[in-house]
Order: sequence, then C-alpha cells, then structure tokens
Amino acid sequence: MLRVAVVGSGPSGCYTAQNLVQLDPEVRVDVLDRLPCPYGLVRYGVAPDHEKIKSLQGNLRTVLEHDRVRFLGGVRIGGPGGLPVERLRTLYHAVVYCVGAATDRRLGIPGEELPGSWSATEFVSWYSAHPDAADAGFVRDVRSAVVIGVGNVAVDVTRMLVRGAGELRPTDMPQAALDTLATSGVTEVDMVGRRGPSQARFTTKELRELGGLPDTEVAVDPGELALDPAYADPSALPAVQRRNVEALRGWAAAPPGQAERRIRLRFFLRPVELLADGGRVGAVRFERTEPDGRGGVRGTGRYEDVAAQLVLRSVGYRGVPLEGLPFDTTSGTVPHREGRVLRDGVTSSGEYVAGWIKRGPTGVIGTNRPCAKETATSLLADAPALVRQEVPRDPLVALRAAGIEPVPWTGWLAIERAEAELGARLGRSVVKLADWDALLGAAHST
Repeated sequence: MLRVAVVGSGPSGCYTAQNLVQLDPEVRVDVLDRLPCPYGLVRYGVAPDHEKIKSLQGNLRTVLEHDRVRFLGGVRIGGPGGLPVERLRTLYHAVVYCVGAATDRRLGIPGEELPGSWSATEFVSWYSAHPDAADAGFVRDVRSAVVIGVGNVAVDVTRMLVRGAGELRPTDMPQAALDTLATSGVTEVDMVGRRGPSQARFTTKELRELGGLPDTEVAVDPGELALDPAYADPSALPAVQRRNVEALRGWAAAPPGQAERRIRLRFFLRPVELLADGGRVGAVRFERTEPDGRGGVRGTGRYEDVAAQLVLRSVGYRGVPLEGLPFDTTSGTVPHREGRVLRDGVTSSGEYVAGWIKRGPTGVIGTNRPCAKETATSLLADAPALVRQEVPRDPLVALRAAGIEPVPWTGWLAIERAEAELGARLGRSVVKLADWDALLGAAHST
C-alpha cells in the first residue's frame, strides 16, 4: 500500500491529496501542516468579507475528511525544531511539498525599512488571525496610506483600510483587529501602479467592489489613464482588462464627491524612496513613468511625493528555501520536472512539489487543480518503484517517537467549535482565534 505525505494543507496540498485518492484506490495520504488549522491561504489570505471565496473551505474539507486522507496539524518540517526533510522521507514512500510562497517581493528602495512600511501579507495575516502575526500598530496615528501594487491583494488591503465596523462585524475577523480597524482614522488611500490600467492585475469584480463601499469615493485622474495607449480604444484588450478600463473610465468621468473617505487609483508612478517624518514613514517619492513602446515603462525624471503614514507593498509573493530541498533562487521555486524534484538536474526518488513552490506565485486558486493533477500523475507513475521502500506501518507512531504530537482532525473540529462559541459570546458569528496558545488550547480540549 502506497503511503504519501503532503506537506501543506492549502488548495495545492488538498488538490494533490484529492487526485491521489481518486486515481489510486488504495493509497493513504497524510496531509501535514505547520499550523493546527487547515486550508492555507483560503483561511489566512482571503479577505474576511469575501464569503464566496472563503466557502471553498467546504470543498477542501471534503478532501481532508476522506477515509484515506488524514490531517496532521502542528507538524513543522525543516528548519529549527522541525522534522528534517531527510527523516520525513524515510517515513513515507513519497513526499509532496506544497508549501507555497511564504514571503513578499521587496521594492529594493531607500527607506523601505522605516516604521510604518510593511508588506501587504503582514497586514493580511494580522486581520486574518494568523497565529504568527502580531498587532504591529498598522493603522495607529495613520490618516493616509499608500498601497503599492495593482493586483487583487492590493485591492483587498485598500478595501479593508476603509471598511466600517458595521461591514466588518459579520465577518470572522478577530475581535482585536475589528476594533482597531473600526476606530481607524484612515481617510485617504492611494493604490499605485508603475504601469497603466491595461496592465493592472486586479479582476474587474474586485475592482468594482471599491465603488460600492459606504461613504467612500473612488477617484481616478483621467490624465494618468490617457497615458496608456490602450485607454482611448480598449476594444483590442482581453475581456478582463477591457472591463477594468471601462470601470476606471466611469470613475474618472464622475464629479468630485463629499464622502468621508477617498480611494485614489494612480498609474504610471514608480516608487523610488520612502521619506521619513519623525522617525517613521511620512511620504512616498514616486517617479512618473511612461510607456516605452515595448509593453514596459521608462522613467521620465519627474517626481511626486505622496503623503502616507502607512505603506503596504503588494508587488508579488516569493518562495523561500526549505532546508533539505534544492532551491532555485532566481525563480523562488524548487527545481522539478513534471512535479518530480530535481537534485543537480537528476530526479530525486520519492520527492515531489505542487503549487506555488513548483510553478511560482501565479494564477488563482483553481490554477492549483491541473498543477496538482500533473504531480499526482507523476507520483503514481513512479509508485511501483516507490513501494519497494520499507516505511513504518503507521508514520504517526514514528512522528510521536520523534517528540511530535500532531493536531488531528478532531483537534481542528474543536478549534472550529471554540471559534463559534467565541463569536456567540461577542454577539457575532464565527470569530477566529488569533494566537498559538488559544488555538492549541482549543485543539487539545477534546
């Protein structure tokens, strides 16, 4: 009987497990995660007010409740205190790493380390109750914020900065984050891209949500839009980009309003420096850019300073090395061939990758399905050779012998109950537990 470990319980890990049990009637899959909670970025990356996307947890739950799939939370692989990759490999016939892209790309400009400058992921982790996140005072004494990037994550954090308490209360946002955002003094948010609107990566549905926020005005400078060669006639653009331009055109044509809060969508501005004021961020210096005729932009030598006490960079994710696995520092991925890990260009027996650590941080949640299927197909093609390796009858016994006591599925169900009970006490629906002690305490209360 083939035994497989899948490291990571986000969409790529769950889809890998799903493909394995669908394609092989006997395989047993353990889905390991560093956290005591499953679902990865669906739990800790999707905005709390996006209930439809968060409902994907139901699909992933079905996978993890399959009778040949076992969830083992709280298991750290690699790094200090973690089970070494080499040791994990001896416990299973095959291991599939679905560890995502855990860090953000940096801007690489002066002032990026100033207090008040954060990655969007750090901000998202805080309001999504990730147990590694801390209340870093993101919005304390902040009146104006700059979000650098024009993708869906940038739209999410922009929206959350101006959401009111009444709109956030029905979500599962942790109470401390809700209280902080509800009393925030943020009234101005600039979301800025270095290229034009036809190159922006947000989807039209996400973009239009900004226009539906109560007491919030969306402003667009028609002069900036006009710098984009595709703006005058967007008919040749792909459908999403065409609809984006049409939405932006509508806002640009609207007269100024008297809303309490304002979101400005800016284009053709490249950040070159974060400027300090009193020891923290006070403004962002941008260079005006222009199309270079080859799909990119070039600097013009003209600069503009935009006031901000908070800067969130949202310019993409990047994979990080996992100790014991090969890593391509250029692409931020593990070298592979059809999901099979390559060590010095040679296929490494029994080691596989899927998801962002395999292909880079591209695509949407559904993109993980064909990616996972390719890896699962490769693994099962190798199965006749893999099963010749001797492995423990039950790897869980070996994990416990190594001093690791995983959080089982029943522990996760106990966390769910605790979050429902917390929500009831607070007069809300489900409210996430936001720290390790609370999560583990709930998990072990069964």
